[in-house]
Amino acid sequence: MSLIHKTARQVRALLANGDVTTADLLDALEARHSEVDDKVNALPTTCFDRARDWRAEADSVLGGLPVAIKDLSDVAGVRSTHGSPIYADHVPETSDHIVQSIEDGGGVVYAKSNTPEFGAGASTFNEVFGRTHNPWNLSRSVAGSSGGSAAALVSGTAWLAHGSDMGGSLRNPASFCGCVGLRPSAGRVPSGPSPNEFEVLGQQGPMARNVGDLGLFLDAMAGPDPAEPFAQPGNAGFRTAAETPRAPRRVAWSVDLGGLTPVDPEVRAITEAAAKRFEALGATVEEACPDYSGAHEAFQTLRAISYATSHDSHYRNDRDKLKPDVIWNIEKAFDLTGADIVRANTIRNRMTQSHAAFFETYDLLLSPATIVSPFAVEDRTVTHCDGVEFETYIDWLAIAFAVTMTSAPALSLPCGFTADGLPVGLQMVGRLRGETPLLRFAAALEADLGLDLGPIDPREGLPPA
Repeated sequence: MSLIHKTARQVRALLANGDVTTADLLDALEARHSEVDDKVNALPTTCFDRARDWRAEADSVLGGLPVAIKDLSDVAGVRSTHGSPIYADHVPETSDHIVQSIEDGGGVVYAKSNTPEFGAGASTFNEVFGRTHNPWNLSRSVAGSSGGSAAALVSGTAWLAHGSDMGGSLRNPASFCGCVGLRPSAGRVPSGPSPNEFEVLGQQGPMARNVGDLGLFLDAMAGPDPAEPFAQPGNAGFRTAAETPRAPRRVAWSVDLGGLTPVDPEVRAITEAAAKRFEALGATVEEACPDYSGAHEAFQTLRAISYATSHDSHYRNDRDKLKPDVIWNIEKAFDLTGADIVRANTIRNRMTQSHAAFFETYDLLLSPATIVSPFAVEDRTVTHCDGVEFETYIDWLAIAFAVTMTSAPALSLPCGFTADGLPVGLQMVGRLRGETPLLRFAAALEADLGLDLGPIDPREGLPPA
């Protein structure tokens, strides 16, 4: 088995035993990147020279394991564009907190993964680097906004990749590409520095090819940054949890989270079949979900406020360089009334209370991670599903952003393939601050499903009908 095809934990063990060096791993990644990335465009910026000069502590969590960083986070001395023409030539002097945390945990940064401008949009393209293509079928999208990270994992140019998630930006690419992505609970990992430190809709998180590797990466990420107001205490042991599969006792399944969204029939069938596999593992599976009503209205409002706060200077100084989606999000905030904001926060509070109460009965909530299978790479968004037309470019993300509103941890686990061979992800949602049991439950289902997910060589495939 080549190094590229080994798991992150297998490679970490080779490092610990002295069988390979970080330089060996970087050589393997650089060769693989040269072989496949011109087709996929997952990692448009590389920094192999910086990586070879970096010295990681051997006894750290990752011990010198190479890591790809999403291009929304600054890496000191490396071109960091945020997917925007505004930052096309930006080379920061300091790294963001999450990058510092990963490097302190023994990660070695060697590349930046592609993302839409400022993470706005669930399809990975921008004017700086262009589009990222799905390795399973190059004519299809990787979703967004952590699409470059997901595509790198699946095409074999990363063992671990960093992402971030507001409306599903970790979970959507994981579903479309057939890897695992976790949106942690608020404050579990560092998210700053930010002009919007008190907003927790957006969170940083790990992506990997399997649940055990995900737990390893979360161990390296987790822990407080002294400059962040909502940081949770450090909590090692996520890898151990991910390597200790355990079936839940009582599972809730909901195809649409209480009627929030239409779902493609094939996606519904695949995800429902995966959810019911917990029955064979000894769990009771019932149709139920918390009260997420009002999620569309509240998320649209709070997302707009977040974008306006984070990107006010970009709007005032460089509006002509922003894509329409970013402008729309910012200007929506300017039209809000105080009553709109009060209502959004009231809805969010009620949703979170309902979620917490729901988990007094259930151990796990399951739904589709995305409502459609990978669409054409040229499409900016999903405009309709199962006969329903969407009003905005983010409406199709409700099944993910409803969970975002509660700050509960959620991951996307590969659970099957469509008739034309494209991955489908199952969203697995835990109790508040419940990453540990969530990883155990995900590991149990992953083992039961036994899917062979690669990495794979990029496939041309037929374009969508």
